[in-house]
Amino acid sequence: MVDARSTALRLLIKLENNAGYSNIMLDNELSRVKLDERDRHFAAALFYGVLERRLTLDKIIEKYLVRKQDKLASDIRNILRLGIYQLRFMDSVPDHTAVDESVKLVKANKNPALKGFVNGILRGFIRDGKPVPKGSNRAEQMMYDYSCPIGLVEKYLGEYGEKAARAMLDSSLGAPPVTVRVNPMKGTEDAAAKALEQEGIKCRKNDIMPFCFEISGGNIEKTKAYKDGLVHVQDISSQLCCAAVDAKAGMTVIDVCAAPGGKSFTIAQDMENRGALYSFDLHESRVRLIKSGAERLGLDVINAKVNNAKVYNEELPPADRVLCDVPCSGLGVIRRKPEIKYKDLSEFERLPDIQAQILETSSRYVKTGGVLVYSTCTLSRAENDEVVDGFLSVHKEFSPEPLGICFGKLERVSITPDLYNSDGFFIAKFKRTE
Repeated sequence: MVDARSTALRLLIKLENNAGYSNIMLDNELSRVKLDERDRHFAAALFYGVLERRLTLDKIIEKYLVRKQDKLASDIRNILRLGIYQLRFMDSVPDHTAVDESVKLVKANKNPALKGFVNGILRGFIRDGKPVPKGSNRAEQMMYDYSCPIGLVEKYLGEYGEKAARAMLDSSLGAPPVTVRVNPMKGTEDAAAKALEQEGIKCRKNDIMPFCFEISGGNIEKTKAYKDGLVHVQDISSQLCCAAVDAKAGMTVIDVCAAPGGKSFTIAQDMENRGALYSFDLHESRVRLIKSGAERLGLDVINAKVNNAKVYNEELPPADRVLCDVPCSGLGVIRRKPEIKYKDLSEFERLPDIQAQILETSSRYVKTGGVLVYSTCTLSRAENDEVVDGFLSVHKEFSPEPLGICFGKLERVSITPDLYNSDGFFIAKFKRTE
């Protein structure tokens, strides 16, 4: 039988055994199985909730294993994770339901002999008062409180201090907002809000950015308003980045790492669909995403092509604006992709060199008086401030430029998720003076 819990279990096992992105896996699975809207939301909440709390859940499970060295099968481990998550972190699920449904999952997965094992661990956890593990120091306690590997906790503490680190880790848990940018080429904010609300989508206008709505209540991509190009999905942090680019009608603009195209779409709208906007990606399949999105939104100013951002392209004209939104560790979007936080930090060590190379190449496209914006969706100082400092130390022809918008005279900013209920993001802006 297909239900929310069995769907979440299948996804957890699949993600554990095969590398992939949780959001893509969830979308694919929910499009395949037949669940009503309530069960779809519950399955997603279980799947993401267990991913977010996996480290803490595993520590709890470990306490109840008689022989700590025993390795649990993937299905049993994930059934226990699901059960403990419901018991500890989902007040809407009664304890007896969490236990009974977990035992049913064991039986459905052809492990009837282990029903007593799972039942015993879950009931033992309830008898003990469902405690969160205790750490031996501040960082270790934060590791369990926020289910974040100790290396990343210590990185945030060292780079941002305890108050900011706690705020960042706290905001990395829970469902992220869905934010859209209204396409002014197709209609007004009022028209967009009316069209979306007629299709059951609730809209709340953002207080900071024009043409920005936080939405809820349905699948935006299935609405007529979306299909007609009235909106595109874009986090407010990315919209703030585009505002820092400050593109105007008639300009020449280059977006060097553009796919899937969200920032190019917003920049093209800021350009009133007039001028030249070159949107690049390394892979043809991702360039097709840019092209299809631009076509849906009616943005023919966008010229999407395959291009290697690390290699200078002599065919490109001097640009008024260049956006260098580089590949990064993604530590700012943990709330959307919880699996990122469990990666070994050593996997990210090579990124600053790649980012610096892309920034170096991108700077060559900027005309005198033009603007270069460097951005990432990470909160790692090595990928952000250190890359910027390295660039400025050897490029005296560029000077830091105020970001404007809500940041005023700031020339660079780390947007932590707690500030605007957004993705974590970094933006730095430079002007070519000679």
